[in-house]
Amino acid sequence: MNTPAKLGAYVLGLAVAFGGALGVGSAVGEVGASPQATSHSEAQGHTQSSQPASTHTGGTHTASAKPEEAASEDTPGGLQVSENGYTLNPITSTIKPGVSTDFQFTVTGPNDSAVTDYQVQHDKKLHFIVVSRDLGTFQHLHPVEAGGGVWSVKLTLPEAGAYRAFADFAPTGGSALTLGADLLVAGEYTPKALPAASRTADVDGYTVTLDGDLVPGQASKLTLKVSKDGKPVTDLQPYLGAYGHLVALRGSDLAYLHVHPDGEPGDGKTKPGPEIVFYAEVPSRGDYRLFLDFQHGGKVRTADFTLDTGQVANPAAKPTPSAAQSGGHGDHKH
Repeated sequence: MNTPAKLGAYVLGLAVAFGGALGVGSAVGEVGASPQATSHSEAQGHTQSSQPASTHTGGTHTASAKPEEAASEDTPGGLQVSENGYTLNPITSTIKPGVSTDFQFTVTGPNDSAVTDYQVQHDKKLHFIVVSRDLGTFQHLHPVEAGGGVWSVKLTLPEAGAYRAFADFAPTGGSALTLGADLLVAGEYTPKALPAASRTADVDGYTVTLDGDLVPGQASKLTLKVSKDGKPVTDLQPYLGAYGHLVALRGSDLAYLHVHPDGEPGDGKTKPGPEIVFYAEVPSRGDYRLFLDFQHGGKVRTADFTLDTGQVANPAAKPTPSAAQSGGHGDHKH
């Protein structure tokens, strides 16, 4: 089979595999014309305020949601390119494998204009995550504002195939959202199986172990312990206002959630390692890929894991730890 045929067959397979997700929620409305970049400026950060750990799965979470919004409330983040009137619009259309590309995109709002006013969350106005569809590669990026509502980021996708990009943000005056869009890199490509289940990850001389289980429908405690050369790391450095950040992606359709740890630097009780504790709630059974970002020695590293969930939890027995609440917001570049 020639290259175009192979990629075409793969994309057709994706359409079948992700048909269920598209049935729940897909692009809404017409994408308007994208403005052109005019100038570059760094996104402004700030010191994260004291807040409990949070899990963001996209959608609007308000008691007074309209009936037509109910579907988006129940849909995990990242499965839709449009939600609540906001749309993720890639501007860059061609990406070559292994080549650094100035990737640009906009987010348009309910008035079809590019959004230019964002809330700062975890020190950034917008978090941009890109993964391969087989979840073998992962990048957590922070684009800069190029003017006129255009975001720009240096993006290198290692090989041909299908990728998913997530924009994680909260427009000023609005709820936190995670929008997703597919990116295709032309060339011969054979999709790989999901990495085998593992509770230990080795990255750049560090070993990270994971304790705990993901149980659908309830807040599950996950403890990640960082060591180096067999010794516990007790001086993790704050990164984006926390000692660690965790992204979980459902293997079947790449449903997205970003989890933040219990406690934060400077709160008088959270230690800088070796353990980082999270409370994560996944929406269903299945395989999940987990990506932990942590900083030590002035460098951010990413440890990855594959976990399989158990049976759906009994809602009546669902724990409600005070450290977990619904809220907004992972190789790794920042």
